[in-house]
Amino acid sequence: MRYAENLSLSATEDYTIARLRNPWDTTRILHTYVLVDKKKSLPADLPEGTLVRTPLSKAVVYSSVHCGLLNQIGALKSIGGVCDLKYIKLQEVQDGCRTGSIADVGNGMNPDIEKIIDLHPDAIMLSPFENSGGYGRVEKLNIPIIECADYMETSALGRSRMDAFLWSPIWSSTKSGQLVCRGGKKTIMSCKALVAPLSSAPSVISELKNGSAWYVPGGKSTSARIYADAGANYVFADDEHSGSVPLAFETVFDKGQNADFWLIKYNQAIDKTYKELEQDYAPYTGFRAFKERNIYGCNTGKVDFYEDSPFHPDRLLKDLIKIFHPTLLEGYELKYFTKLAE
Repeated sequence: MRYAENLSLSATEDYTIARLRNPWDTTRILHTYVLVDKKKSLPADLPEGTLVRTPLSKAVVYSSVHCGLLNQIGALKSIGGVCDLKYIKLQEVQDGCRTGSIADVGNGMNPDIEKIIDLHPDAIMLSPFENSGGYGRVEKLNIPIIECADYMETSALGRSRMDAFLWSPIWSSTKSGQLVCRGGKKTIMSCKALVAPLSSAPSVISELKNGSAWYVPGGKSTSARIYADAGANYVFADDEHSGSVPLAFETVFDKGQNADFWLIKYNQAIDKTYKELEQDYAPYTGFRAFKERNIYGCNTGKVDFYEDSPFHPDRLLKDLIKIFHPTLLEGYELKYFTKLAE
């Protein structure tokens, strides 16, 4: 647990307390959960917090990331409903929604409350965000809301530890959760050692403009940390946020126009090309990485990036090292990213 900054666990004979620190105000607790085994009677002296009877047998899951987590720990059958199905790549979930064994409860910002009520789920798993103002009608259902703030961890190892050690006990799959993240630590350490002696670090920007804003990973985010671990200089490394930061195009261009590499993620049927990128937004062509053809893309509609990389950060780190330092990791083939075609 030493890698996860925003989570602490304490156990007694009768229950486990999980305290989730507020990642936007680290002096406060975002949520406290009291986990009690379903087979046990409720103790008379339970501490204050959201009661969760474990293991969960049916949950509504809002994100593809956490569907991926349940798949990793062998608890996929516990998914009773999902939000934003079009973004979930797991075939088992797609098949379940088609056959009716999993309910499609609609848009995560405005889910179908009646469908959720009909499911009688044990809990609802969703990702909190700063100043959300609450979760609307979902909060009034008397169903435990599990706030999955793992994405606000400041390191990839921290995120994988939070996922495995917080959510696995909820499904009584602690051993499975440990196995998910144990193997990656050694690889991460050896990869970091591989790039440590390098005298220079290429610069990198990431993501794309979305509407009026360009959401870049904050300088304290897991993305920024893993860029550094891969031997790269992230252009927004001096930012103090651990989540995404909305910036104007001009701001990103000013800081990143001369970046050596540009990493993008997108979801579409056909892989994006330089021609399409120019059609999307002509000013993209002003970036050095565009001119020198050093853009790498991850098509999340085809690649299980969100379902896999949070729990196997070692795989993502190897991808990045191979991109930034192509002479290293001889024989390694990229898993998530591919070089953009013309």
